[in-house]
Amino acid sequence: MSKRLDTVSSIWITGASSGIGESVTHALIRGEHRLIVTGRRVEPLDQLKTLAPERIATAAADTTSKEDLQSISATLESFGELNMAILNAGACEYLDVAHYSSDVIEKNIHTNVIGTARSVEIALPALRRTRAKGLPATLVIVGSSAWWFPFGRAEGYGASKAALAYFAQSLRADLAAEGIDVVLVSPGFVKTPLTHRNDFPMPFLVTAEDAAERIVSGLAKGHNEIAFPKRFTWILKCLGALPQSLIDRMAASMARKSSSEQDT
Repeated sequence: MSKRLDTVSSIWITGASSGIGESVTHALIRGEHRLIVTGRRVEPLDQLKTLAPERIATAAADTTSKEDLQSISATLESFGELNMAILNAGACEYLDVAHYSSDVIEKNIHTNVIGTARSVEIALPALRRTRAKGLPATLVIVGSSAWWFPFGRAEGYGASKAALAYFAQSLRADLAAEGIDVVLVSPGFVKTPLTHRNDFPMPFLVTAEDAAERIVSGLAKGHNEIAFPKRFTWILKCLGALPQSLIDRMAASMARKSSSEQDT
């Protein structure tokens, strides 16, 4: 039986200033947990702190910066042993293949993959100290369901999320002997400031609050894979299991339709 979140826990959340991270923070505040919240902007973090000043510590940092992260590493244990790190900070930028730029690929990889990997670098020592005391320790990596199917324009974003999935699952194998859980979260479309910029239909769109409740519920139940909404993720998994030639034709057809709609 899972012991995650059974008792008051100390939890680090990156990307806490908006979207899923902010909503997860609100959900965990209601659970009386002690939180260290990280984001690049100080003002939203300070606003979160007002919700429970005695249980929230702010730690402003850019997760792609080693210097920023090292400067807040001591804060991760400001409430005692760190029980969980929810690495949620990320970015989404789409590629216009007619004006191909490798910079778009780099920005997605740098923020989503390198930023997460650097966050693990400071979270893991704290989680190991927690496990050494016989307490539960969990590393949560928030990815996306986008990597299950090759969507047009998502070369950079999808590749970064595919890398995160492999990264999380490999870490799970390596850390199993230490008793540190690694959880991969793969949301579908979630209504956030990032998706607000999308210029295409987003089926099965859920609110950030709904996403947060699903994530926290999945963590409490001991799940190591949390994917939602189920109808959408199962469709993507089924499509991804089709013969590659059929996947290629479907993806190309969808890409052509998208380009036509933009021209119109």
